Order: sequence, then structure tokens, then C-alpha cells
Amino acid sequence: MSTLFPAIRENYHFYLDVGDEHQLYVEECGTPEGIPVVFLHGGPGSGCEAWHRQFFNPEHYRIILFDQRGCGRSRPHASLENNTTWDLVADMEKIRTHLGIEQWVVFGGSWGSTLGLAYAETHPERVLHLILRGIFLCRPYDIEWFYEDVQGASRIYPDYWKHYLAPIPVAEHGNMLKAYYQRLTGDNEIARMQAAKAWSNWEGLTANLIPKDSTVEHFTNAHTALSVARLEAHYFINNGFLKPDQLINNADKIADISGVIIHGRYDMICPLDQAFELQKAWPKAQLQIIQACGHAASEPAIQSALIQATERYRLGCQLS
Repeated sequence: MSTLFPAIRENYHFYLDVGDEHQLYVEECGTPEGIPVVFLHGGPGSGCEAWHRQFFNPEHYRIILFDQRGCGRSRPHASLENNTTWDLVADMEKIRTHLGIEQWVVFGGSWGSTLGLAYAETHPERVLHLILRGIFLCRPYDIEWFYEDVQGASRIYPDYWKHYLAPIPVAEHGNMLKAYYQRLTGDNEIARMQAAKAWSNWEGLTANLIPKDSTVEHFTNAHTALSVARLEAHYFINNGFLKPDQLINNADKIADISGVIIHGRYDMICPLDQAFELQKAWPKAQLQIIQACGHAASEPAIQSALIQATERYRLGCQLS
């Protein structure tokens, strides 16, 4: 099984002013002459971590990581103002242009797959290859599966679900997303943080097939929990700022782009049918269903598949 590449340090980082009072944290590592690749983190709201650099051979890839608007080290933290999918797509172009990159590999998981598809369908001429994990199409029923009690993930995890319900009065359980959004955007700081912790704990507990303490700790860290919960509620109450089935309906725009779709068989956050539908709409992509795995990129077999994908593409580029 392939393992993560050894830990590396950044070459440098900077803040890019993208307008609308947002400054993005951007870092570069690996080799400056290598294959450019941009890493798209999940959430929306989670931010990049140092181990995300380790999916790529640093002797052959020019690795770009950035924290999306309101996330991680970007400023202002947890801001919802001027924060939509299309703002993020435009930000990616600003980063690419600033770094003088003509084309790059787009690598993203979960919400990062959503953003990667939205970007590729908008700027297909800028994408060398797509490596996507844990596909999230952000359709209303994809959101309802995980956040509303509609015969979805709540039936798989009733013990965890009760903690997700806890901050919300029973009278509001019919629309959990609305109830959480009101608290996460309200003026009551205590209620806001209580809601953020409960929302993010639900995600952290269900991300792996077998829950990992490190995943739960990451999601429930106060800084991360606030941005994850606020941004996810903001994006999802607006259906990801996407038209119905937009990512599938526009898949013809990426028909000529090669790609890999990697998805855990037992992904309970983003069920496998989303990856299956994407591959049908995008035949040039290779779908890999990873057995005995859940959603998270920290699942060892998913990590292995992702690293094999970056290596296959790297070797293919060298041979071409």
C-alpha cells in the first residue's frame, strides 16, 4: 500500500488580496519546476493542513495549497460576506495568474471535489487533470441526506445524531439546516459556538468508517468548528450557489479532461451514488471504489489510491 510522502516544509507563503475584504493564505512547496497542482480542501470551511502536502512527490510536483475564503489562516476568519462558489472559482484564477501558471492539476476531496468540478467546468482550458475524492454534487437531496432527518445518515448513526439534534429545540427539528443557520449567524456568541461544535462534531464522527480521535479533534477545535459550521450552513442553505444538477449537466465541458474519481464504498457523508453519476456523465474519468473505507482522506486505503493517482499522472507526464 502506498503511504504519504515524507513531511515537507513550505517553500514560502503569502497573503493574496482577492478583493471584497478577503485575503487568502497561499503556500507553495515541492519543486518550482515541477507539475503544478492545486489542492482544494473540504468543508467548505476546514482549511489546509501540513499533511496535505504529502499526497504529491515533492521532487516532481509544484504544490499549491490555499485556504479558501473565511477558512484556516485566510482573513477575515469565518466570514460569509462575498463568499460563494463563484467567488472561490474566481479566486483560483487569481492565484493561478499571480503564480504565472498556465495549467495545473486540480486535486480536491469532498467539498474540494465540488469546487474542483465547478472550476474545471468554468475554465477547462486551465486543467491538466482532475483527481477527485469523496464526490459531493451539492444537490438538495445530497445535503438533506446528511443534515436533515429524511431517512438518511441519521439512521446509520442514531447515537451521534442525537448530539447533532441537542442544540435545536424539538419544534425546529423539521428544518435543521435553517435552525442551525439562524444560530450560526446570530448575535448570541454562546449559542453560536455551541451550534458550531455540535455541527462539526457530527461531521468529525462520521468522516471515517471507524471514528478517529484525530479527525474529531480537528473538527471540534473552536477555530475550525466555527468556520466549518458557518460556511457549510451558509453554502448549503443556498444549495452551494449551484443550479439544480449543474455539475452533472455541465459535465460535457470537461469531456476531454482525464481524471480519477476515488470514493469510499461506505462513505456516509457523501454516498457513492454521487461518484457513480459523475462517472456516467464524464466517461473519460476512471472511477475507483475503495472497499472498507468511509469518507475521509485520512482513510489509509483512500490515501493509497490518491497517491497512486498522483504518481500515475506524474509518470505519464514524464513519458509524454
